Amino acid sequence: MLHNSASLTKLVGELKKLPGIGEKTAVRLAFQLLKSPANVSALAESLLEVRARVRFCSICFGITEDDPCPICEGDRDESVICVVEDFQDLVAVERSNAFRGRYHVLQGALSPLNGITPAQLHIPELMHRLAAGTVHEVVLATNFSMEGEATALYLTKLIKPLGIRVTRLAHGIPLGGDLEYIDTATVQRAVEGRSEL
Repeated sequence: MLHNSASLTKLVGELKKLPGIGEKTAVRLAFQLLKSPANVSALAESLLEVRARVRFCSICFGITEDDPCPICEGDRDESVICVVEDFQDLVAVERSNAFRGRYHVLQGALSPLNGITPAQLHIPELMHRLAAGTVHEVVLATNFSMEGEATALYLTKLIKPLGIRVTRLAHGIPLGGDLEYIDTATVQRAVEGRSEL
């Protein structure tokens, strides 16, 4: 498609590697960058700065520029740890302003079919944190996918024998959802997890 410019073809190829970016979007982004050279410089500078400064927290494995991260260093309830699959999940929980504990980012979920085993996640580091004896509850906030459920079940089996309370995020009908459009598994979980008013 871009036979006249090998470098533009290369840029489109690199943009397509980003999640959610297909061929058409990559071409559109590439041409937009060509139209505004100042944006190219700012983008390149930002990418280099992120690569140089951003790292994983040595305690929770969240993304940070300072190690340990502000959440691990801050005045948070260290007796409760919320376990999430990735940093975007941590951001979602933080945005709710409903959780004041600490976090542990697994950097994925168990998926034997894709070759992701417990050894490839930050599960040993979580168990090390729990061995200190200061944690009284672990909130499992893995996704409600097959992999997330398998990860939650695996972690429950590891943590329960330590005498630590293990909880799972509530799940069910989303706010504003119509029952007729909700899948049966979600309705089943909502019925099973109903609470008294």
